[in-house]
Amino acid sequence: MIEYIGRRILQIVPVLLGVSIVVFFMVRAIPGDPAQILLGQQATQEQVQLLRAHMGLDKPVLVQYVVFLRDAMTGDLGNSIVTGRPVITELLARFPATLELTASAMLLAILVGVPVGVISAVRQYSILDKITSVLALTGISMPIFWLAMVLILIFGVKLELLPFPGRLSSGASIQAFTGLVLVDSLLTGNFGAFWDGFTHLIMPALALGTIPMAVITRTTRSSMLEVMGEDYVRTARAKGVIPWRVVFKHALRNAMLPIVTVIGLQVGLLMGGAIVTETIFSWPGIGQIAYDSINSRDYAMIQGVVLYGALLFVLVNLLVDILYAVLDPRVRY
Repeated sequence: MIEYIGRRILQIVPVLLGVSIVVFFMVRAIPGDPAQILLGQQATQEQVQLLRAHMGLDKPVLVQYVVFLRDAMTGDLGNSIVTGRPVITELLARFPATLELTASAMLLAILVGVPVGVISAVRQYSILDKITSVLALTGISMPIFWLAMVLILIFGVKLELLPFPGRLSSGASIQAFTGLVLVDSLLTGNFGAFWDGFTHLIMPALALGTIPMAVITRTTRSSMLEVMGEDYVRTARAKGVIPWRVVFKHALRNAMLPIVTVIGLQVGLLMGGAIVTETIFSWPGIGQIAYDSINSRDYAMIQGVVLYGALLFVLVNLLVDILYAVLDPRVRY
């Protein structure tokens, strides 16, 4: 197992190197001069050139990349041209918000998607199975921005049941330990802030978790149907094993590999920052800062966000590979 994990870790290095090359040169292909944007249209050409020199943008692109790579290997991703703060500091400050939203969305997706997929497979072609298939297809097809705005319109504006935007209501505050509103409010015994943060989390988590929920449901159903036709499942039934044990102990356990894969991919994608959801709900996470940095041509921040997303994605995939090896030891060899 240790050798297997070591091989997978070594594969992360070329992936991150490739991502750094692609993002570095693609960012510089975006129209617009960050120095001009930062100074405004009233700035003189001399002022723009001085700022470009200060930011290192007057050097050849290859030289800029070598400098960026050298600094990145020491953990220095540069400073944001908008805030002036180190990129790594900004990312660490925004990470808890994205983590809380992603964890909530994926928890909802898993708790609903896996059981519903199992029930649909066990009761194949029933009315419940058909309704579930339609709902799953609808969930995959719905654009997140449309669903988010519908939720805001219905539950936020019309019914006034759920608050928005942000993580807490205006004027509410908690003592930060982890950066996670729900965790910190419980640690400090501030149950009013906990409820406030929880109600703020419902709509963005629902909007973000709808597509993963539908994908997990469809994957669970198809994987379970494939396993339920295997000889060992029929043998277990013929031996008189209790039906629920056949489903959960024999079938579901052997159907978990595709499900784990899909869950890992969805977690990796969401952890990189749900740009649309965070922007619509003004959620102060990685997705929102990515959107703002693109608009302001903040090269350092864009590069940092993409590398952060790539690193999280490969780490989640590494965890999925390890789970593969645990669930099926044959994968190690």
